[in-house]
Amino acid sequence: MIHQYKLNGYNIVLDTYSGSVHVVDDLAYEIIHLYENTPPEKIVHSMLKQYADHTNISEKDIQETIADVSKLKKEGKLFTEDAYKDLSFDLRKRRTYIKALCLNVAHTCNLSCDYCFASQGKYHGPRAIMSFEIGKRAIDFLLENCGFHRTLDVDFFGGEPLMDWKVVKHIVAYARSKEKEAKKTFRFTLTTNGLLLHDEVIDFLNKEMHNVVLSLDGRKEVHNRLRKTINGRGSYDYIVPKFQNFVKKRGNKEYYVRGTFTHNNVDFTNDIFHMADLGFDRLSMEPVICDPKEPYALTQDDLPEIYSQYEILAKEMLRREEKGKGFIFYHYMLDLSEGPCIHKRISGCGSGTEYLAVTPWGELFPCHQFVGDHGYSMGNIWDGITRPELQNEFKQVNCYSKPECQNCWARLYCSGGCPANSLHATGSLNGNDAFSCDIFRKRMECAIMMKVAQSVKAMEKQS
Repeated sequence: MIHQYKLNGYNIVLDTYSGSVHVVDDLAYEIIHLYENTPPEKIVHSMLKQYADHTNISEKDIQETIADVSKLKKEGKLFTEDAYKDLSFDLRKRRTYIKALCLNVAHTCNLSCDYCFASQGKYHGPRAIMSFEIGKRAIDFLLENCGFHRTLDVDFFGGEPLMDWKVVKHIVAYARSKEKEAKKTFRFTLTTNGLLLHDEVIDFLNKEMHNVVLSLDGRKEVHNRLRKTINGRGSYDYIVPKFQNFVKKRGNKEYYVRGTFTHNNVDFTNDIFHMADLGFDRLSMEPVICDPKEPYALTQDDLPEIYSQYEILAKEMLRREEKGKGFIFYHYMLDLSEGPCIHKRISGCGSGTEYLAVTPWGELFPCHQFVGDHGYSMGNIWDGITRPELQNEFKQVNCYSKPECQNCWARLYCSGGCPANSLHATGSLNGNDAFSCDIFRKRMECAIMMKVAQSVKAMEKQS
């Protein structure tokens, strides 16, 4: 399977199963399009007719290009066969160990964001705060069930986790005290809206957190429209100086400023550039996931502009990079030389199998987006997984288990997409959220184009 597209002046051909990316001229682009289903003599005839006015393209050039394409196919760099399908069956049978927990330490929040998937942090239930005893037991549960995994990830989430930050501190300290004995290493992440950031918290986060996610939607008017305090005020002016102070002290450690774009700001690149101009150089911007009836919900009519915005973003990132003012965009991070193993590319995030969410009272869910849906309650941190049939259902979810993924060139990059989004959009873990798929494919095209542009620029400098 191949995917061909033109972007930013490049003719790009992606070979899905080998991962090879080719940048070709117009003639090769057309020949590759015809190659698999057209006899060579007909390709020659078609190209001679198409390029009749191009005196610099001869029959010999066409024959040589066909030979080049044939060579690439023989070398396994074009039109490669799918060698991974059978792995999906092996993945279903595999024994999995838990390597990551999302600790929902606070089912409460000091903001009241209109689009919050967690119902203003309460997850459609009562407000709750995790005790240290629950957090401690969650760490023990992870250590007891991690198997061969040496690095264990713990995400502090909410609601707003800093509303329970002293317990967060104690949980981190407890986990650190177990590392040497267990021969494991913990990596912590925390997501915050920033209202409770102060120097003591910042120092703690910068010492202990492998990554910190800061929630900011972009321009002041965009951010304040939906991210309000409980008394109805916008939070932009209060949190931006705190975020800037945090990032200044963060040094070269990982962080992301993460926003959400909606129907209200389909021109979301302006929000990304605004955040970059504020001094933030690690950025993420996610499409809102919400009830389609909400006035801020994205629609099919928004897709052309969303596509355009992703292209604008990629081109501007290249321009800023050339001027020494580059920044990272999470969805354009792509490693074409190595990247994740094929098992990961097939099965995805590991929700329900290697990754679980823990509520303030110790209940287990496949991930934070399932919390509150009792049909997906998997057990608890004392008894472990009490519904193995549900875990087995998640083991079977991958890019080969979804019918609509079978002809998609991007499936080994998205692994079939987010199971929670699939469930909420279609009622099935093996469904596809078509809107999210469309957006993902566009982001991949832009990310690959950026890699192409960077490689071309590097070669030009060497020559």
